[in-house]
Amino acid sequence: MAIPDFQSLMFPLLELLDDEKEHSMKDITIKLARKFELTDDQLAEMLPSRKQSIFYNRVTWAKAHLKMAALVENTKRGYFKITSNGRNILSEKPSAINLKFLRQIPEYIEAVEGGKNSDLDKVEVTEIEIAPTKTPEEILETEYLNIRKALAQDLLSKVKSCSPIFFEKLVVDLLVRMGYGGSLADAGKAIGRAGDEGIDGIIKEDKLGLDVIYIQAKRWEGNVGRPEIQKFVGALAGQGAKKGIFITTSRYTPDAASYTPKNETKIVLIDGEQLAQLMIDYNLGVNPEIMYEVKKIDSDYFEGE
Repeated sequence: MAIPDFQSLMFPLLELLDDEKEHSMKDITIKLARKFELTDDQLAEMLPSRKQSIFYNRVTWAKAHLKMAALVENTKRGYFKITSNGRNILSEKPSAINLKFLRQIPEYIEAVEGGKNSDLDKVEVTEIEIAPTKTPEEILETEYLNIRKALAQDLLSKVKSCSPIFFEKLVVDLLVRMGYGGSLADAGKAIGRAGDEGIDGIIKEDKLGLDVIYIQAKRWEGNVGRPEIQKFVGALAGQGAKKGIFITTSRYTPDAASYTPKNETKIVLIDGEQLAQLMIDYNLGVNPEIMYEVKKIDSDYFEGE
């Protein structure tokens, strides 16, 4: 069984509260997981932000909508129970409780529309009938990833159109922003020297220069194969080096990606997609345009109330 959407959780959640006892979110989440026979893997599935599980997020929103309809009420920090309105609704034995159903409850309309009690027009009814099954966090994070993916594609196209010299500078800027290379001046001196057996440059691993990393930067269109990686490893061995980073604007073949040196050499492969994502993460070649803050109640502030 797939993870149920938050609307499908509303009715069974309210049924679990029909014992009129106080319940915590943890308790209800466990009971709903058992009811829907969810696997450990399903319960471990996370939102794109990796900050909360998908199932827990959906249970939270199911409870939030029931609370807006005054079917559930908070009793103390982290606990809630069914209300008399909630018991009355269950006594009517509805076939389901969803957003369309809740729209019939005055308290819900008041909570959602801020006091607007006029009859729903056709547009509003349509929106209810096709109400999303994803929670606001799921929608927001999914759309964020879509925007980021499109930006990464545009960014990579821009990088591929740059000159080889600029690409070397870009690599330096990125590695320094990631904490490598010490100062930008030191890193700039190391990268861009004449290639030596497949080595495009050397950069400090830390600001003190206790160790160095050898760089191979390829602004390619075709996929990078295993022979290129093996040459790079051989070049590292020739320099007595044990650490290297191979960066390309293209992709690696499966053989190249799975290659592991038999000696102590450690190499990191960064393809074009990863390069673009790292540039976005470290604000290289991109600027923040719009920022949204998603806030929640600070329960600690109200603890002494």
